[in-house]
Amino acid sequence: MKISGVFIFLVVLIIHIAGIYTGNYPIEAVTKPLLLFILAVHFIISTKSFSNGLKKWILGALFFSWAGDILLMFVNNNPSFFLAGLSSFLLAHISYIFFFHAVRTQENVKGKIFLLLPVLVYYAILMTVLSPWLGDMKLPVRVYGVVICFMLMLALHMPYIQDKKAGLLMMSGALLFVLSDSVLAMNKFYKPFKEADIIIMITYGIAQLSIVQGAIKYIVIKGKKSRQP
Repeated sequence: MKISGVFIFLVVLIIHIAGIYTGNYPIEAVTKPLLLFILAVHFIISTKSFSNGLKKWILGALFFSWAGDILLMFVNNNPSFFLAGLSSFLLAHISYIFFFHAVRTQENVKGKIFLLLPVLVYYAILMTVLSPWLGDMKLPVRVYGVVICFMLMLALHMPYIQDKKAGLLMMSGALLFVLSDSVLAMNKFYKPFKEADIIIMITYGIAQLSIVQGAIKYIVIKGKKSRQP
C-alpha cells in the first residue's frame, strides 16, 4: 500500500503536538524539523512530472520556514535566535508573496481593492495591542506584520482563479498562517497562555499543508492542460 506524504505529515504533526501536550521535549525536538522536510519532499514528488517556474517559490517558502522552525527551537538558549527565526520566516512569506503574485498574474485576476480593508484593520488592531509590549522588537515586528499582511492580501485573491478548490486551499492556508503568527506574537509579547504552543503548531501545520496542497493541485492541473493538443 502506498502511503501518501500528507498522511505521513499529519502523523508527525500529531506526534509533535502530543509531545508539546505531554511536555516531552525530545519528541518535540525530533519531530519539528521533520514537518517541513516531509512537506517539501511531498511537494517535489507530487509535481515532479511538471515543469513550472512557480515551484521554486514554494520550495523557497518551505526551506525558510524549515530554517525558522529550527532557529526558534534555540530561543531559550539565546534570545537572539528569535530575531533570526523571525527573519527566516520573513523570507518564507516573501517567497509566498512571489508565488501568489505569479498565480494571480497567470490567471489574469485583477487586484481587488476591497480586500485591502480587512487586512489593514487586522494589522492596525494587532499592532495597537502589541506595540506597548514590543520594546526593541517594535520595528522588526511591525515590518514582519506588513510583509505577512501583504502575503495575506494576495492570498485572498486566490479563490478568483479558475481552479476554485486550489485557490480556496491556498487562501485558507494563508489565513491559518496569519492566525498562527498572531497567536505566537500575542503569547510572546502580550499575554502568555498555556495552550498557545499547541494552537500555534496546529494552525501552522495545517496552514503549510493547505498552501502546499493548493499549489500542487494548481501546478498539476496547469501542467496537464499545457500537454493537451
